[in-house]
Amino acid sequence: MVNNHKKNFISSILQRVENVGNRLPDPVTIFIVLCFIIIIVSAIASGMGVSVTHPATKETIEAVSILTPDGIRRIVSEAVSNFVSFPPLGTVLVAILGFGVAEYTGLLAAILRQGVLIAPAQLITPVIVFIGVMSNLGADAGYVILPPLAALVFLSFGKHPIAGLAAAFAGVAGGFSANFLVNSLDPLLAGITQSGAQLIDGNYTVDATANYYFMAVSTLVITFLGWWVTERIVAPQLGTYQPSETVNFSLETLTAEEKKGLRWAGYSLAALIGLLMALVLPAQGILRQPETFTIIPSPFLTGIVFIMTLVFLILGIAYGLGAGTIKTDKDAIQGMTSAMSGMGYYLVLSFFMAQFVAYFSWTNLGLIVAISGAEFLQGTGLTGILLLLGLIVLSGFINLFIGSASGKWAIMAPVFVPMLMLLDYSPELTQLVYRIGDSSTNMVTPLLPYFPIIVAYGQKYDKNFGLGTLIAMMLPYSVVFLLGWSILFILWLILGIPLGPGVSTYLS
Repeated sequence: MVNNHKKNFISSILQRVENVGNRLPDPVTIFIVLCFIIIIVSAIASGMGVSVTHPATKETIEAVSILTPDGIRRIVSEAVSNFVSFPPLGTVLVAILGFGVAEYTGLLAAILRQGVLIAPAQLITPVIVFIGVMSNLGADAGYVILPPLAALVFLSFGKHPIAGLAAAFAGVAGGFSANFLVNSLDPLLAGITQSGAQLIDGNYTVDATANYYFMAVSTLVITFLGWWVTERIVAPQLGTYQPSETVNFSLETLTAEEKKGLRWAGYSLAALIGLLMALVLPAQGILRQPETFTIIPSPFLTGIVFIMTLVFLILGIAYGLGAGTIKTDKDAIQGMTSAMSGMGYYLVLSFFMAQFVAYFSWTNLGLIVAISGAEFLQGTGLTGILLLLGLIVLSGFINLFIGSASGKWAIMAPVFVPMLMLLDYSPELTQLVYRIGDSSTNMVTPLLPYFPIIVAYGQKYDKNFGLGTLIAMMLPYSVVFLLGWSILFILWLILGIPLGPGVSTYLS
């Protein structure tokens, strides 16, 4: 295993991080507390006459207290509308319908298994990391399905199974933001970013494809980096695997029914691609912008979440019918119902997140902090790449203590999105900066809900495999991902490449 001195040193440091993180309350409680803090701070700021001058409109922005009769009436009367109109809510719930059916019928699991089974031995590591990155199409399915499969695949090729476990976990957790396709995280973060941007520009919209170009390239970069760390750092430290007992390392191939299901899903995908091409590619395609017949912007891009939902819904049903995992329409509906039943916590969290975002907007505290912060940053001269890299590091650090990607961004977006807008950076760029830092430290934070599962998988091959072992093993991935992603980000800025369809780095 990892060198004892190094392991003990790393474990002792990160164990303190874990202890601090465990003392934090639940994210729901954090947002409840933040709501009360906003109410109290608004009263204090208003009483002190706190105000700033908007640099664009020259309008005086004053702090507004909501600890007043009018404010209390607004808190009570608009609580429901705050929740219902919360931008991420509808998009995430719609997206989960299609992903839920694809997971329920077994489509996602079959794709993951088939991917690792057909990979050549010399490329098994990058294939596993790549599939791990792509697995976030199925939300958190990759955490549960891929790591144990990867361990078995490594074992079957004569490699250390825990190295396979690490490679898969690095791809799933560290590459959670990257993908060749739009996934459920994209609309979730875009909705929160849009709420922050509208503190400055009430009409500003952020699409789910806001960071698509960068994240598509990042998929290849993370795959290469994960491959390099596994083969050059992790695998050599682990050495040769010598099981204490006989371990069954056979990886079952897909059954005839599962293969039939994949064929049916493939036929359906080809038909859907043809249909989408017919609706988008013609000069006056139905899904182009009605007035200008452009693709950027267009109903195709603004409706990408619904389109992806339909794609996964249809593919999931096609696979289920072919594989025999669904028999009637009730089975497909059960898949959607099962996915929704797991969204209870998210709904509770979203309610209080929505109130927090609304209060922040009502009180003008978001604008005041943003304008003051922008003025401070301009005064210190800390702008440009150094400022953005600092936000990447800050995002990664906060991730060690708050595991929810949306929870952290709901706190940070109302401050940093407007602040950087006033420095001429687009909200989409600020969102991208956050995603780099957040993903890079996913695999070393004990607060990640799937950490105990990965530890349990590791103990199958090493009974002494514990939390500190996992963190020490994943730390090289985290550091290399953070550095590699930051270098890619700097090159992207220098070259001025669009972040996504129609999305630039600067507002101007």
